[in-house]
Amino acid sequence: MAVQLLKNLKPQLTRNAIKVLEKRYLKKDADGKPVETPEELFYRVAENIARADKLYEPDKDIAPVVDEFYTAMAKLEFMPNSPTLMNAGRELQQLSACFVLPVDDSMESIFETLKSTALIHKSGGGTGFSFSRLRPRNDIVRSTNGVSSGPVSFMEVYNIATEAIKQGGARRGANMGMLRVDHPDILEFIACKNSNEALSNFNISVALTEEFMEAVEEDGEYNLKNPRTGEPCGTLRAKNVFDRIIEQAWKNGEPGIVFLDRINETNPTPALGEIESTNPCGEQPLLPYESCNLGSINLARMVTGGKEVNYPLLGRTVKTAVHFLDNVIDMNLFPIPQIEEMTRGNRKIGLGVMGWADMLIQLETSYCSAEAIRLAEKVMGFIHKTAREASMELARSRGPFPNFSKSIYARGEPVRNATVTTIAPTGSIGLIAGCSGGIEPLFALVYTRANVLDGEKLNEVNPYFEETARRENFYSEELIKKVAEKGTIREIKEIPGNVRRMFVTAIDIPPDVHVRMQATFQKYVDNAVSKTVNFPATATRQDVAGVYLLAYQLGCKGVTVYRDKSREKQVLNIGENEKKCNEKKPRQRPQVTRGSTLRMKTGCGKMYVTINEDESGICEVFSQLGKTGGCTASQVEAISRLISLALRCGVEHQKIVSQLKGIRCPTPMIVEGTAVLSCADAIAKGLEHYLQEKDIPGLFSPGAPHEQGQEGNYNRTNNLKFIGACPQCPECGEMLIINEGCVLCNSCGYSRCW
Repeated sequence: MAVQLLKNLKPQLTRNAIKVLEKRYLKKDADGKPVETPEELFYRVAENIARADKLYEPDKDIAPVVDEFYTAMAKLEFMPNSPTLMNAGRELQQLSACFVLPVDDSMESIFETLKSTALIHKSGGGTGFSFSRLRPRNDIVRSTNGVSSGPVSFMEVYNIATEAIKQGGARRGANMGMLRVDHPDILEFIACKNSNEALSNFNISVALTEEFMEAVEEDGEYNLKNPRTGEPCGTLRAKNVFDRIIEQAWKNGEPGIVFLDRINETNPTPALGEIESTNPCGEQPLLPYESCNLGSINLARMVTGGKEVNYPLLGRTVKTAVHFLDNVIDMNLFPIPQIEEMTRGNRKIGLGVMGWADMLIQLETSYCSAEAIRLAEKVMGFIHKTAREASMELARSRGPFPNFSKSIYARGEPVRNATVTTIAPTGSIGLIAGCSGGIEPLFALVYTRANVLDGEKLNEVNPYFEETARRENFYSEELIKKVAEKGTIREIKEIPGNVRRMFVTAIDIPPDVHVRMQATFQKYVDNAVSKTVNFPATATRQDVAGVYLLAYQLGCKGVTVYRDKSREKQVLNIGENEKKCNEKKPRQRPQVTRGSTLRMKTGCGKMYVTINEDESGICEVFSQLGKTGGCTASQVEAISRLISLALRCGVEHQKIVSQLKGIRCPTPMIVEGTAVLSCADAIAKGLEHYLQEKDIPGLFSPGAPHEQGQEGNYNRTNNLKFIGACPQCPECGEMLIINEGCVLCNSCGYSRCW
């Protein structure tokens, strides 16, 4: 049968997918050479997972089930999480990706959990911990008449142990460390990753409570609690703590935040205890000793030739995936008995999606549009409804999950799984499927890769963009080089406006649009959503705070941010690039330029701001007040000349805007609800308006989910260069993508905590 399957359906894998499979997933001999093909891997997994059906129907012919599972993977329509691909049908047989372990307030518990962590990491899983049960630093330890060293010190012990484990040679260890905001050591925890070298195998998140968030909104105080006694032990001003979190997140992306009370509001089995932590990327809240196996549907494969969502195929794939993931629980060899008991008791699965950005492109829908939000509602609502129905169908033949009577579903129709949906980052399996990761936008349209044979740099183009460029006759090697240099196409005028609207990348998208997309998917997800909110380097602390508050207001269960260039390694790399850029002479002004003139109202009268472009982008700005002459008019002219010089020297537009925006003069005024603080501020706002509206008309149209009234809160433009803009992969030297507290190499599949 295997031979027939392999002959009839061979997966269409990209070069990178094959490379990643060979390096991390395929069986290898003693010399490290692969001894199975990708087809054999998919068949190995399909046959192993299908065998679970015989536990319920011993006489069942599982050949059709093997075919069904193999086909879903070989057609790249569905992929299970990495441990299942790596271990199913092999000696290890540990198939789950996500685990949460308890850390109780005793030395025995701390190191017993560390032992379990080592076993999980060795098998390819990631671990989450709440350190909130540990007594604070300098608290009494009666057994030794000493004092406690506190949660952060034990996190450092876990970090060192993780560093020594290579997860079976296939995946590096990954941890999530959480601390409740009402723990006495919360300020130390918030700053524990102040150095980029600290706790390198941890992502960290602060677990925020409703009491804390209400105190932030009211600018009040909240109580700290000693976990050893359960008694209050002081208060802190919530706004000060919130500002500390914002400062660190602005500085280097950590800590993230989770809304712990909100997570527990949807805990399906509250009788079994409270959820304390999540897995390393934050999308899977779990009870202590619980694990979850994940899988994702490739939405890029769910579009018809008529550019519509193929709901019949999507529905069939959801049912196949739920069947597959439920079988994984039965075929799993769990690392410790407590995990087996909890996992089999609740039978949580986490079906998610990947290729969302690819689907939008195929449907000719901009990520930054109201239509994208509406489509997210419809697609994820359909997936969740179908997955729940599939779980009910399994419950009718196999019975509900054992803890069903203790669950929030107890009075309704039985379900097989306590949860059915999760949206994970899908870094590695997204590479295998050849699609965009999770619900993230495209990171880039052109990647620069090294040719191993001769060292030449090659540009790898997003296939949808290349197809569109060739179809609309604007493709050229020169254009591709320009796209690779800029990292965005929003300023490349030879590309049609409708194409620029459709092919937005992460750096083009306003932070609030990132949050709204996450919140929309969260409505139809049992667990949580992995999503990174990208900021330009020029973003302020207030911008970060705005996103955290918006995520809370819109019903997200947590949020992670990343401000470009906020890591020390990036600053060094970009500094070198900027130094080279600064050594160049300003480009010459061409004979003819093209542009627009904006009329601005200022406290000094009407101002006309003219913005012109050459073939390389914006090259000059002219500003003129209604009345010529005088000191103010000459200063406006001087500012404009310096802006023009900076533009032709390659200084990023947003850096210019951020330097001028907010400068105040003695005659500020309000114009249509927006404060114009000075002539310099007016020029900055004019340039920003041009970049946002003129460059890509309608990108943030009135129907789009961006709040126009919040001008100045979010910086929306970031013309970063991708060479040197991200840290290099330590294994192949290519660019790493930052996503939900992790970094991923699109070239070789390397990934680890960031």
